[in-house]
Amino acid sequence: MMLFIKLLLAHLLGDFVLQPTNWVEEKERKRYKSPKLYLHALIHFGLILLVTMDVQYLPLAALITLSHLLIDMAKLQFQNKKNQRILFIADQVLHLAVLAGAAYLATPTQPGFIFSTTQLNSFLIIATGIVFLTTPSSVFVRIILSKWAPATEIKTDLIETRSLQHAGMMIGYLERLLVLLFILQGQWSAIGFLVTAKSVFRFSDLKMGQDRKLTEYILIGTLLSFGIAIVTGIIITKLLSLITG
Repeated sequence: MMLFIKLLLAHLLGDFVLQPTNWVEEKERKRYKSPKLYLHALIHFGLILLVTMDVQYLPLAALITLSHLLIDMAKLQFQNKKNQRILFIADQVLHLAVLAGAAYLATPTQPGFIFSTTQLNSFLIIATGIVFLTTPSSVFVRIILSKWAPATEIKTDLIETRSLQHAGMMIGYLERLLVLLFILQGQWSAIGFLVTAKSVFRFSDLKMGQDRKLTEYILIGTLLSFGIAIVTGIIITKLLSLITG
C-alpha cells in the first residue's frame, strides 16, 4: 500500500504541481513534437526515484515513465475540444491503474535506506492528500465545470475589477486544506462554519451579478470543492487507522 502512496504522490507532483500551464498548451499544440512532453516524462522518472529513495525501483520507475509517456501521447493524438474532459478522466484513470499494478507486482527485498516506520507512512499519506487537494483538485473542478463556463459571465465589471489575480484558486486551496485539517482533528462542526463563512462572503457577489446561472455555477463549484476535500479526508483517516492498527 505504501509503495502505491509514494507513486501517487510522485504522480500528483509531476502531473499537476510541476507542470505549468504553458507546458500543457505547448503539448496540445505540438503533440509528440513538443520537447515539454518528454521533459514531463523525465520529471516523473526523477520524482519516482525521489519518493522511493531506493535504486531497486529504477526499472519500475522506467516502466512507469514509459507508460506515462505513451498514455500522454495517445491522449494528445486523439484529443479535441469535444472529448477533452472524457480523455482527461481516462488519462488519469489509466495512469492510476498503471501505478496500482506496478505497486501490486513490485516485490521489494529491502526497504532501502528509508525506514518504513509508522510515522513516515503517516506523513506520506497526509502529504499525498495535501498535494491532491491543491492543484490536482483545482484541475478536476475546472474540468467538471467547463461545461457551464459561459454561465459565469457577469453583467457588470464591478466584480472583476475588484477581484485579486488567482484569488479563486487560492481560496479553493485554502478551503480544502482547512477541511482536511478539521477532519484530521475530528472537528466536523468547523467545516459547517467554513461553508457558512464562504457563503456570506459570496452572497454580495451573487447579488451584484443578478444571474441565477452564476449562482448555480458557484454553488456547484463550492460543493465539488468541499466534497472532494471531505472524501479525501475520510480516505486519509481510514488509511491512517489501518497503518496505526
